[in-house]
Amino acid sequence: MELEKLLSKMASEGVIHGDSEVNQAMVEVSDETRLLCAKLNNGVYTNEQIRQQVSKIIDQGLDEGFSLFLPFTSDFGKNIKIGKNVFINSGCRFQDQGQIIIGDQCLIGHNVVLATINHDYNPLNRGTMYLKPIVLKEKTWIGSSSTILPGVTVGENSIVAAGSVVTKNVPPNTIVGGNPAKFISNLEDKIK
Repeated sequence: MELEKLLSKMASEGVIHGDSEVNQAMVEVSDETRLLCAKLNNGVYTNEQIRQQVSKIIDQGLDEGFSLFLPFTSDFGKNIKIGKNVFINSGCRFQDQGQIIIGDQCLIGHNVVLATINHDYNPLNRGTMYLKPIVLKEKTWIGSSSTILPGVTVGENSIVAAGSVVTKNVPPNTIVGGNPAKFISNLEDKIK
């Protein structure tokens, strides 16, 4: 299945059954992405070479302000959109079948997981996947070892404290933390 058609079906259907044609096409893209990630993580590269390889993984050009510390893994790769001047620290894992959008000037800490898939609650249908996007708006900072779950948008300038599990949208200009992540403070109160 052509990539554009696959991405369109994934976005419009949002539910992927384990034995479907869409799932098989997703697996084929994932196989390629895992190989590209293995190559990326098992070599010594300049920043420019890392940018070039990540561009292949996500099928998007990246600006000179993009920086990634290895290792990095993506389950699918082709459903990630990255803005300008983004920094991704080491150990991050992106499960992007549902789509991940990272705005300009975002900072993503060590070992962050962005997970866009849930599975069916019924054990007999556990292979069914529900895809929902994750959106990190401009200038967000995701603290180390945080997990962002499917369907979450983190608002502009917001901070997710280290070790948080984010299950709901984060309003702009706020700090959240914990498991599940809860409001800690307005950003403005910390800047004073």
